[in-house]
Amino acid sequence: MAETKTRNGLRYYNLSHRWGHGMPEWPSTPGINVGVKKFHAKDGLYVTEFEGIMHRGTHVDAPLHVTENTPTLTGYPISTFFGTGVAVSIPKKKWEVITAEDLENATPAIRKGDIVMINTGMHHKMADTDEYYAYSPGLYADGAEWLVEKGVKMVGVDVQANDHPMATKMVDHGLGPTHPHLIDEYKEYTGRDVKEDFPHWEAAHKILMVKGGIPGIENVGGELDLVTGKRCTFMAFPWRWPEGEGCGVRIVAVIDPDQNFRIPTGA
Repeated sequence: MAETKTRNGLRYYNLSHRWGHGMPEWPSTPGINVGVKKFHAKDGLYVTEFEGIMHRGTHVDAPLHVTENTPTLTGYPISTFFGTGVAVSIPKKKWEVITAEDLENATPAIRKGDIVMINTGMHHKMADTDEYYAYSPGLYADGAEWLVEKGVKMVGVDVQANDHPMATKMVDHGLGPTHPHLIDEYKEYTGRDVKEDFPHWEAAHKILMVKGGIPGIENVGGELDLVTGKRCTFMAFPWRWPEGEGCGVRIVAVIDPDQNFRIPTGA
């Protein structure tokens, strides 16, 4: 999707991946199936039906996803999903961690109340591959703690999940390991034990959402590179779903190149 100019000079950027049948899926869970229920030639209209979970593609999580008896999607104030913030470049390679130091040194500086989009470069590699899902970089506890202490209001990352893959059930966490070979591969690659480096299951999810009340968006992509290094206005609204634990979102970043536009007061 190319950037769009409106008559007042604002530029709009899509930061979401394609959603639909055959889209890449997180390992070990069924994907999205889309079927056509009504056809123009037969029924005079076109209707599709989808079956699948919401934790696919570019989506936001609610605290209930990782911790029982916690808020759902509608537990977030609606204002959480709209506001100013930054898209920051934090390049990372295989199994590297997005640290508190990385976030502290990011430019533009992350401020209290910001929406933060993190560009590691992995969104270019989103596909049904081990490289994207099993060998991705990611956030862990200290980075999530930094974001909570800073007081940001929403975070998006261009990787497979809000947590580093070695903090998920792919290795020996929760109902895992679903990918036991990664335990030995990590030891061989780093010389360290995966449970020593990542002792907690989905720590970043729980710190961000349960402790901090901060929504986490996974699989940010699209035109992320075009807004990286800039202050933007972001919006990424989920459905009004009282029982929802996660939902696909269309992230839009808006920039005024002249830095003159302001939202009217409504007075």
